[in-house]
Amino acid sequence: MTPDFNKETNGLLPAIIQDFKTGKVLMLGYMNEESFAKTNEINKVTFFSRSKNRLWTKGEESGNFLEVINIKLDCDNDTILIQAKPTGPVCHTGSDTCWNEKNTDEFSFLHYLESIIQDRKIHPKDNSYTNLLFNKGLNKIAQKVGEEAVEVVIEAKDNNDDLFKGEAADLLFHFLVLLVEKNIPLNEVLAVLKQRHK
Repeated sequence: MTPDFNKETNGLLPAIIQDFKTGKVLMLGYMNEESFAKTNEINKVTFFSRSKNRLWTKGEESGNFLEVINIKLDCDNDTILIQAKPTGPVCHTGSDTCWNEKNTDEFSFLHYLESIIQDRKIHPKDNSYTNLLFNKGLNKIAQKVGEEAVEVVIEAKDNNDDLFKGEAADLLFHFLVLLVEKNIPLNEVLAVLKQRHK
């Protein structure tokens, strides 16, 4: 993956920064070959500041860094898309984005929970229920999802909304564990629902 910095006379290419979880566009900056290399090296978004005429790592003063999750190039190799994890507000005004938008989506907590489950799989913790599930393997995880689904059905027939919501939450959690075990992001399941909606 090599951006074509020679396409522009000043050697700068636009870099769009997008939140890897919510999909929100956070900001736009410019990169030259050196800032692109540093971004890859330190795993934090680093621009070439046109006003300061030097490399500038976003967050170097505020502490609100942009941790790189993924980098993509457009079809002409002259625009950079960086999917990142922000550690605080992105805009110098204190806003979540440079367009004064909230960096949220309808399923932000589910995505947050998904990221915790993914982290547990990569970095197991002692006495973690999630890791206990992963240690039992795919068949047991799938069986647990089935058990939770049955419990949701049973509680749906009663009039105790609190118990029903508790069982529904258990089902969602175990379903997310199953998705992570199968390496299928929640967004891909949502994409199927959106496609069916059309």
